[in-house]
Amino acid sequence: MENPRIDLVLPHLRCPVCAGPLTRTDRSARCAEGHGFDLARQGYLTLLAGGSRAGQGDTADMVAAREAFLGRGHYAPIAGSLARAVGTVPAVDDDGVPPLVVDLAGGTGYYLAAVLDALPRAVGLDVELSPYAARRAARAHPRLAAVRADVWQRLPLATGSAAAVLSVFGPRNAPEIARVLAPEGRLVVVAPAQDHLTEIIGPLGMIGVAPDKADRLARQLADFAVVEERAVRYRAAMTREDVTLEALMGPSAHHVDRDTLAAAVAALPDAVDVTVSVTVTTYRPLPAES
Repeated sequence: MENPRIDLVLPHLRCPVCAGPLTRTDRSARCAEGHGFDLARQGYLTLLAGGSRAGQGDTADMVAAREAFLGRGHYAPIAGSLARAVGTVPAVDDDGVPPLVVDLAGGTGYYLAAVLDALPRAVGLDVELSPYAARRAARAHPRLAAVRADVWQRLPLATGSAAAVLSVFGPRNAPEIARVLAPEGRLVVVAPAQDHLTEIIGPLGMIGVAPDKADRLARQLADFAVVEERAVRYRAAMTREDVTLEALMGPSAHHVDRDTLAAAVAALPDAVDVTVSVTVTTYRPLPAES
């Protein structure tokens, strides 16, 4: 296998067992202690510690729905705002090494690809548990690599290696984010506001935004300081197929019955103006107490 995209980020990757550096030989990567990890033919590297019970992550159907929905452009303004936020991150490539942008639970690579389009010198790493998402992310952008890993465990990354970490509608392992960020690095979080998708959540039986979500996020990121917060709010004209994909691409897919969903969608107008409402917040890690 010649020049797979994983080579772009290999200097930053670490063994999930012993945290040692990795080297690649054909379809695997190994550390000096002899721990080996497979490079899939689709291009992503699996960095799960032996015996991991992390599961498989999002299903093939969920990932296919997400790729189809995002490809229709309804969330393009979110991607654009995210790219602008990452563009304000202080440069950390004085030694000539391209800055690394890491997307945790980055799915198909849609948002990270938009960021890389705006940052022509950066390289990207999509850390994703689902193999179905990882295989799509591995081909999402020429400067994007993908690894399968559990974001709730120690991240398979060197300390201080990331110029920016992204969390888009995903989980946030705050201690690990702080560890892998460079001293001047930034965390950029996209989180839904209370009125996000308000027109369809009730009718389709989807999971809504918890009333205390903002408070929980603040507690979770207590060791970070807000640098900038932007509200992104607009109305997106969605077809019945669009809203079906929206319901099936995220956590709601585990809770909705397909027949019940189809009946609820059929009761909607042919086109629905849906509120898209999120916050894009940039954080910096607070200095560790001495």
